[in-house]
Amino acid sequence: MAGNLFIISAPSGAGKTSLVRQLLQSDPNIQKSVSYTTRAPRPGEMNGREYHFVSLADFEQRRLAGDFVESALVHGNYYATSREWINERRAAGKDIVLEIDWQGALAVRHASAEAISIFIVPPSYEALSSRLENRATDSPAVIAQRLKNARDEISHLYEFDYVIINQDFSRAAHELAAIVISQRLKCARQIECHQQLINQLLH
Repeated sequence: MAGNLFIISAPSGAGKTSLVRQLLQSDPNIQKSVSYTTRAPRPGEMNGREYHFVSLADFEQRRLAGDFVESALVHGNYYATSREWINERRAAGKDIVLEIDWQGALAVRHASAEAISIFIVPPSYEALSSRLENRATDSPAVIAQRLKNARDEISHLYEFDYVIINQDFSRAAHELAAIVISQRLKCARQIECHQQLINQLLH
């Protein structure tokens, strides 16, 4: 059976990256898709780990070749998800998590109707502003732009299957893990994964 495809979106600074990192550390049965981006690496980021950092020309060449299942312009930089990587992992039965913006989430859901979408919301606009400033990775101008875009991004939460309010990190991480587990326990998936056992119990 193909693995689950989870999409996690949020405005910048809402905590999606930290929540995804916690999910990956606590659940060895899920893998994160590493997106392609034209933005420069932030301090501590490594090519191939956080992102595949590519030039605009390389990105456009891959996009035209159909390598991406989705691509979007976000905060002045392009981001995209590898089609081949996702298909290979899911075919092998691996659960995949995509950490992408709402535009990418919409495109992936059009391509994969069975994808499970989750939107992370900050507890307040003030908290979002504080997190962006404390992160100390962006200039004041970039932070201002991210805050300006946040309201529009949050308006798209109605298009998602699940919403998590990231006020308390531990609680939010627990809720994210619960969504993943609940999808694995759906009847159709359990029947396919444990058909032999169920047949034995019924006969």
